[in-house]
Amino acid sequence: MNSFDVAIIGGGAAGLSAALVLARADRNVVVIDDGTPRNAPAAHMHGFLSRDGMPPSELLAKGRDEVTGYGGHLLHGTVADVVPDGSNGFWVLLASSSRIRARRLLVTTGLTDELPDVPGLAERWARDVLHCPYCHGREVLDRQLGVIGGTPGAVRYAQIVRQWTHDLVYFTPPGLLTAAERAGLVARAIGIVEGTIARLVIDDDRLRGVCMADGPTVPRDALFVPPCFVPRSGFLTDLGCATNDDGWVTVDTTGRTSVPGVWAAGNVVDPRAQVITAAGAGSAAAIAINADLVDDDVHQAITAYHLGYTA
Repeated sequence: MNSFDVAIIGGGAAGLSAALVLARADRNVVVIDDGTPRNAPAAHMHGFLSRDGMPPSELLAKGRDEVTGYGGHLLHGTVADVVPDGSNGFWVLLASSSRIRARRLLVTTGLTDELPDVPGLAERWARDVLHCPYCHGREVLDRQLGVIGGTPGAVRYAQIVRQWTHDLVYFTPPGLLTAAERAGLVARAIGIVEGTIARLVIDDDRLRGVCMADGPTVPRDALFVPPCFVPRSGFLTDLGCATNDDGWVTVDTTGRTSVPGVWAAGNVVDPRAQVITAAGAGSAAAIAINADLVDDDVHQAITAYHLGYTA
């Protein structure tokens, strides 16, 4: 079978939640996923009601079982391209050279975290180098924490991280702090280290500190980094979906893009979406997609009726 009501590109929380809703609505749905979730390095996820502390891989495994239990289809593979089929749907072209036709398309491909160029930082990602205090702050509560700054909004981010510790250091290149930012950091007893980070100090597979280029090492147990979020939205922009001034694809409250028949949900359109938020967005998109398909079903039935066909 290569024809479906809905093709979902991306099998994370958003994609699987959408597939579950659509499969329960007796829609013929397929989820195409390449098996590289953004949160794969994380041992646990948090803030998901009734699933707090669950490994992300376990959540996805349970989700896949639920989707297939209702007749949904899962396809492990890489999507090479998506093109309109010329009538009322899309062709999803796979890297394996096979193709799938779908009446509607939902893209839940997420985003990529671009980290500062600090030696050792990427290797510790999602272990003791973290990006979301709401996801990981509780696990490092009251420890020696650091925030790598120097990017827009990083000082505000540090003020939020301060909620989880009384021992916080803000690392920043020289000359970037405004007087107001410096005053706010000092007022809340956030240490300021200005200079260039040379490397992270790792011992016994644990972060021990941050070594500065001018010599001193600042002991730290964990670092928070406000990364640069880059949406994996190439399929959407290639289809002509409208974007905002920052380059993110714009959607309505149901995930509908500017291109008829195309929806998007999760981190691909919302960089701040946590797992539970992405799951909710996927569910909302699925309900809207099914309603759109019902409208199409009615249109096709009326056309068939006038041509003398019966359902």
